[in-house]
Amino acid sequence: MFDWIKNINKEYPEFWKNYLSKFDKRTSRFVVLSLDTTGLNPEKDVILSFGAVAVVNNSIIVYDAFEVLLLQYKFLHENDMSNEFIVESKQPKLGEREALEAFLEYIGNAILVGHRIHFDVEMINAALEKMECGRLKNEALDIEIMHRKLLDLSDKNFSVEDLCKIYNVERNERYSSSEDAYAIALLFLKLKSRLGIN
Repeated sequence: MFDWIKNINKEYPEFWKNYLSKFDKRTSRFVVLSLDTTGLNPEKDVILSFGAVAVVNNSIIVYDAFEVLLLQYKFLHENDMSNEFIVESKQPKLGEREALEAFLEYIGNAILVGHRIHFDVEMINAALEKMECGRLKNEALDIEIMHRKLLDLSDKNFSVEDLCKIYNVERNERYSSSEDAYAIALLFLKLKSRLGIN
């Protein structure tokens, strides 16, 4: 009954307070995001990797990128899944808490961009909830919705592969969340231009 009192007096972790403090001013930085997850249920599944790259002034800023694998041994063990990929990969690896802290530091107040971005945001919010934090405050844009708006469609689904074919974006055959984020960033720039978004 008095949950709201508890929330008012709640002491959030320092990294969360730092994240919230970045929303005092507007931003022109976009962060294009792709997650790998164990499934599609934010309540049961977990994030396996983050891939992200920044877009500023209609340019992909390759040196302003974020890539990390999350060490989700507990989930993999409980579900009899192999953790070979995580152990053998040369990508940076962090525990879930450290990865989320680093990710929030990276995105700041940027506008998030992705393919079905609402799902990525819900997965991140579910992970933040476990850490007793609030929900992401960033604005978000979805390339599938942008494409539908351009064609005035409302009920057709388009995968990243579909959109890459439509907009002549070449995809790397070696899949990773970072490669996916880069392809989405290229699609975003094309859609942004066609829709006249600054």
